[in-house]
Amino acid sequence: MPNAVCMGAMLKCSFGVAPGSLMVLPTNLVMSSGPVANIMDHKPMVNVMPFGMCQSMANPMVAAATAAAMGVLTPMPCIPNTPAPWIVGAPTVLLGNMPILNNSAKLMCMWAGVIEILPPGVPTIMTP
Repeated sequence: MPNAVCMGAMLKCSFGVAPGSLMVLPTNLVMSSGPVANIMDHKPMVNVMPFGMCQSMANPMVAAATAAAMGVLTPMPCIPNTPAPWIVGAPTVLLGNMPILNNSAKLMCMWAGVIEILPPGVPTIMTP
């Protein structure tokens, strides 16, 4: 059974070189070891922090730097581009009228990355 996710959870992008972290604003007023997240906590640079350097050729900065380097892959700083909410969460448990975020959810980046949750931050709260 998946665990609920709160602020401080570690995130991993399939094209990032370093882990990132999840920042959750205390708007949902549910606390555990930090504010608990729902699927709408997906905003870049607010909720989803950068993952070091990006290696995806779908990222225009990486594509431009790689072209300038005569085709040698040149990673550039990661700026997440996550316009859609987390998929799927726990639809039976609502937090702020949205499904609560659990550690089996995935977030898609427009630069072709898949972001997943490593340690959830709340190992004691289980979600269906």
